[in-house]
Amino acid sequence: MTATDPSVDPVADGAPAPVVAHRDDALGTDDAVRLLARLRAGEVSAQELARAAVERIRAVDGRLHAMQVDAFEAGVAAAPGEGPLAGIPTLVKDNTTYAGLPTGHGTAAFVPRPATRHAPFTRQFTATGMTVLGKTRLPEFGFNASTEFEDAEPVRNPWNTAFSAGGSSGGSAALVAAGAVPVAHANDGGGSIRIPAACCGLVGLKPTRGRMAPNETGRSLPIDVVVDGAVTRTVRDTAAFLAAAEQARPAPALPPIGTVEGPGHRRLRIGLLLDSPTGTVTDEATRAAVTATATVLEGLGHRVEPYRMPLDGRFEEDFVTYWGLLAFLAGSTGRLLMDRRFDRRRMDGLSQGLRAHFLGRWRTTPTVLRRLRRASQEAYEHSAARYDVLLSPVLAHTTPRLGHLSPAVPFPDLITRLKSYVAFTPINNVCGSPAVSLPGPHRTPDGLPVGVMLSGRMGEERTLLEVAYELEAASRG
Repeated sequence: MTATDPSVDPVADGAPAPVVAHRDDALGTDDAVRLLARLRAGEVSAQELARAAVERIRAVDGRLHAMQVDAFEAGVAAAPGEGPLAGIPTLVKDNTTYAGLPTGHGTAAFVPRPATRHAPFTRQFTATGMTVLGKTRLPEFGFNASTEFEDAEPVRNPWNTAFSAGGSSGGSAALVAAGAVPVAHANDGGGSIRIPAACCGLVGLKPTRGRMAPNETGRSLPIDVVVDGAVTRTVRDTAAFLAAAEQARPAPALPPIGTVEGPGHRRLRIGLLLDSPTGTVTDEATRAAVTATATVLEGLGHRVEPYRMPLDGRFEEDFVTYWGLLAFLAGSTGRLLMDRRFDRRRMDGLSQGLRAHFLGRWRTTPTVLRRLRRASQEAYEHSAARYDVLLSPVLAHTTPRLGHLSPAVPFPDLITRLKSYVAFTPINNVCGSPAVSLPGPHRTPDGLPVGVMLSGRMGEERTLLEVAYELEAASRG
């Protein structure tokens, strides 16, 4: 569907006015692809776009709290970069090393210092030519599905600031959805691109494992669940970003994506999942959004049929144990990898709870890893043999109010809430397959978007983009 835009979409009955950054300036209401055309025509300069983005961020961030650290002066003063997206203003998520800026990972456990080098993905990201204006906030180490903190303001959803912007790429999603920048960096270790995209009405594509430069965290894990990408307001911006990133660093082990500029011609067989293979039942509003999307796809000539994915019943608990392993590693290696003054006692309640959960089960780690790999691979192979694409919710229920997923919530309650919310996205991370979150056909009475998800076969981001283009065009009528 068309990415929702607070500047043009009507406000739902009873919902507050959204936080809007759009104004009469160099950025206008254009997406990145349109801005590139204007740059090439000489209608606007990269410096003008950067200045407009800075002013927009300043105008809305007092309400959204999405920025971690800015690089406004350097970004505006920088010469236009080289690359397919040269001159487009953007932001980097604050769990990725960017030379000259600190990397805080969303935690109060240490005070970060400016980095001396770019991470491998940062080099790929900046090779697209975009102008980096700073870094966006995330929940501690990206563990939460909402960008909230125990002792700091949460990142707020621009559609309704009483609600979550999602996580872990919540800061990036909030600023893109508000119109401050057209595209921003995000990454995904269990849904962290797709979840905030769904909450904020954006396009958020999690690439196939290996498509992007290795993530600093992910490449050291026993199962590499983390991949980098971006959130945007339009399908064509996501396609343009992927094409530019591929040009900067091809992935020879995967089918090339190339430039995807519109719908494909092949009619597909699409499997429809309404409830999670983990057993979580989807709420009524989310189910309605996915069912309506299935109807649109059938009207476009695709074959859509109900599908139940076979998945080991222990997958959910095994993923939580793996999640706990990540929290244990963050706390145990913090002094070595982040700062010698790292104090794991200052990690938040979710991280502490996950760590304790893992420590109670650490002897099962080899078995858990083996089961996760096997279960995800079997589920993937079963669906890939039958369908070109799967259609499902992104999340099992609509965007929660702030506080529902706060790290201050007692861990047993919080982990239960997270499992009943993040019930669809993790399997793509474990098996490595691509998936994209798209805005559904309607919003909630609170004015919030509802996301739907397309999942594809390994390396077939192109197919996902082609279907996404069709849905976007259909939503525009």
